[in-house]
Amino acid sequence: MPKLSVIVPFYNVQQYAPDTLRSLRLNADRDFEFILVDDHSRDETPAILERAAEDLSDVAQVRYIRHEQNGGLATARNTGLDAAQGEYLTFLDGDDWLAPGYLTELVSAMDELGCDFVRTDHVQATARARSVSRVPVGRRWETFSPRDAILPAHRSTSVDYAYAWAGAYHRRLLDRGLLHFTDGLRTAEDRPWIWKLHREAESFAVVSLLGVFYRRGVASSLTQIGDVRQLDFIRAFDQVIEETAADRDAGRLLPKAVRTYCAIIAHHLSNEDRFEPAVARQLRSMSAAAIKRMPQDALGDALEAMDMDRSSKLRRLRRRVTTTGAAA
Repeated sequence: MPKLSVIVPFYNVQQYAPDTLRSLRLNADRDFEFILVDDHSRDETPAILERAAEDLSDVAQVRYIRHEQNGGLATARNTGLDAAQGEYLTFLDGDDWLAPGYLTELVSAMDELGCDFVRTDHVQATARARSVSRVPVGRRWETFSPRDAILPAHRSTSVDYAYAWAGAYHRRLLDRGLLHFTDGLRTAEDRPWIWKLHREAESFAVVSLLGVFYRRGVASSLTQIGDVRQLDFIRAFDQVIEETAADRDAGRLLPKAVRTYCAIIAHHLSNEDRFEPAVARQLRSMSAAAIKRMPQDALGDALEAMDMDRSSKLRRLRRRVTTTGAAA
């Protein structure tokens, strides 16, 4: 069994893949397993990965898997999870990179703490600018229950820091079915995943390691593309609400889930001019339907707590749903 499996999905990232792969070599260990998943790229990415798999095989265990059709990031990560053999698992996106020696430090943290998973800070890289993004948890190098890190509802908490690659996860979570993503989600795939992890895992810790460099502003990233795939955030958050509503602590946790959902809807509505017109209309329609599905008491509290600009946008959608229902 390898000590660590690193799952790296790639899709049309020929410009960035060499940096990612170079950083893997600088982190390589014969006890590490690199799983390179090409999600049916249409550029030179597959050729780059084929060469890299051969090159890396002298310093680490390597598997290269190519999808016959594009399935999205969640599906590609699941492919890697199904193939992974490691005691610990982590992720890296195909356009990001790692600092030298980071993976060894990550494994040492998991060994030392003995918890289900650890979360790490990361560096955001936008062109030549660098900024540190920290896990919104004050307790460091201390094991405690991830359920305790979901609240309070009115502040940014651990479930809002949803980056799957910012941490490492013990294999027992995979065996319990807690590491797979909702298949086919094209965006916000980390959201149901991070909530499930915090509700159902038993222990975690936050460690002050800075080793992942997250590349922002990539033109091919879904966060930069205003097409219909962006609307998968609604399916993702519907899943968060549904699963949290079935939790034993639903009364305590649902207000946090609803407030986060409302904030994400308001964010997209404030930026709807970047969507194609037909997609913008679909965004408003689907958001209105999502508001109707939410627990209405928790929704009312969330709207009261939001600033005027965002709450006004959502109240208009809520009135639209009410008016449409009354007319029907």
